[in-house]
Amino acid sequence: MKEFNITVVPTNNAKILKFEANQFLVRENYEFKNIDEAKDSPLAQQLFYLPFVKTVYISGNFVALERFDIVEWDDVKGEVAQQLVDYLNDGGAVVNEEKMQKKQPITVYAEVTPNPAVMKFVSNKRIVPATYEFKNIDEAKDSPLARELFHFPFVKEIFLDHNYVSVSKYDMAEWEDVSMEVREFIRDYLAAGKEVVTAESIQRSNEKSQQNDNQAVYDDTSKQIMDILDEYVKPAVASDGGNILFQSYEADSKIVNVILQGACSGCPSSTFTLKNGIETMLKNMLGDKINEVVAING
Repeated sequence: MKEFNITVVPTNNAKILKFEANQFLVRENYEFKNIDEAKDSPLAQQLFYLPFVKTVYISGNFVALERFDIVEWDDVKGEVAQQLVDYLNDGGAVVNEEKMQKKQPITVYAEVTPNPAVMKFVSNKRIVPATYEFKNIDEAKDSPLARELFHFPFVKEIFLDHNYVSVSKYDMAEWEDVSMEVREFIRDYLAAGKEVVTAESIQRSNEKSQQNDNQAVYDDTSKQIMDILDEYVKPAVASDGGNILFQSYEADSKIVNVILQGACSGCPSSTFTLKNGIETMLKNMLGDKINEVVAING
């Protein structure tokens, strides 16, 4: 078997550091807040013996750790990386996935969104490590769940976020007639332990994100805009079944370009949200640096 190597990867959160392996560790996504929650993850239990570890995330090919403030990552990241290498190469178990999946019953509930064409189906477990958007079945080649949902004739688009699926429908169907069918399908699919997105696509997404972080050079205003969107806007749009991505800031015209995904894309209220919510907030917080916010896809 190929030897494990670990690469340390910073994240946008200074308290969270990713330790990426050169091989896949788990099929599902796991989050452990303490050593008791981690009783079915020998690796997470080992990590909680480090006094500075607050939360352990295990997904695909990486382990991410959130630290307490008693240390800085620069002082301990080498020690943690070496501990992971030694543990994995000694054949240590990562997560007892069969046991965990059997123990956790899957529940899914349907939730309306501000977009009448979109319904949000929320799971009690994390289903994907990042956001994914599929406009049609061809785009969904890396998501077995999305491909199967596209077989419903009324399904138009699909958006996946950490613990929910947003489904956009054609006008041929009413949600009151089909939402129960879709909810039960998603619940049965997740309960069967089937793959939501392929492990290969998760790895590609991680590599792309890392590459973008390494290549992107943003001016101070762009960084401020991204911080505001992450802290104040994204949680609100996520609760409505959507997502917002920073695209660019044009210093000359003072225009902010964003991408709306999921329930936010094509929503009748999205223009109001942009103008009276996001644009107003950015103007209040950044003053004359902002003239307008434009959704380039909606």
